[in-house]
Amino acid sequence: MSALNAPHFQDPTKAREYLEALRWAGEPVCPHCGTVDKAFATKKPGVWRCSSKECRKDFTVTTKTVMESSHIKLNVWLQAFYLMSSSKKGMSAHQLHRTLGVTYKSAWFLAHRIREAMRNGGLLPPMGGDGKIVEADETYFGKVPKAQRPTKTTSGRPFARGSKQGRGPAGKRAIVSLVERGGRVRSFHVPTADAASVATIVNENIDRETRLHTDESRLYVKVGAEFSAHETVNHSAKEYARGDVTTNSVEGYFSIFKRGMKGVYQHCGEKHLHRYLAEFDFRYNNRTALGVSDGERANLAIKGIEGKRLTYRLPH
Repeated sequence: MSALNAPHFQDPTKAREYLEALRWAGEPVCPHCGTVDKAFATKKPGVWRCSSKECRKDFTVTTKTVMESSHIKLNVWLQAFYLMSSSKKGMSAHQLHRTLGVTYKSAWFLAHRIREAMRNGGLLPPMGGDGKIVEADETYFGKVPKAQRPTKTTSGRPFARGSKQGRGPAGKRAIVSLVERGGRVRSFHVPTADAASVATIVNENIDRETRLHTDESRLYVKVGAEFSAHETVNHSAKEYARGDVTTNSVEGYFSIFKRGMKGVYQHCGEKHLHRYLAEFDFRYNNRTALGVSDGERANLAIKGIEGKRLTYRLPH
């Protein structure tokens, strides 16, 4: 890939300088006390010391980020950020391991740290607004262990005797996604996609002046009444669009997510599913159709490293 021939992808020193310019823009920021441009370079390359009297601590461009304490070279980190940001359906740890020349274990840890950097943090503004459309839908992916499968339907009724409980939604993990038409997506892994959990997600993330578009699912009937309009399409009657009423955007997102999870990643533990959703959300929210190039998308992911740690160390 020609883009990976850039100096910061090939040389660790160039990679450090690139990171410093991207994160600090010439004004080093102390991650310990937050002081801006009051640090001086020490004799050790890449190590800065805060000149604030109350702090005086050393730091680097990776201190208090997902890259802290990593022994992987910085240029390899940047290559991984670029590869995972530019691959529409993701890149497996095995592929990273072969491409970057690191061990599979290192590639696996590295990939999860990058997903953490891609995750949105803090309070997010409501989606939609006056005259805008948000599509909501749920999907199901991955098998739930038999002991953890629900014994009742989302309406509270027991499954019919002899029904194939392990198949369909009852035996899979539930995912709810919201897509602003022509804009961004937010995805949530929920224990059960019932009316209460769906209503909470919709109410907390969508502006009340929004037109809400869903399929014919009963999950959205009550909560839909709280918005400017709740318009539906009837998929069971093979209706997929009626004028501008459709859920094609959120269905398209689910298609990309499932093709990536089945074709690239193949195996995903439930405790990690939210990180994979963050990865697919990030690429969708910074897609080419919104004017974001592969390089810009990688830089946005790199900027997300600040203030996040992911160690996976087990307690003793």
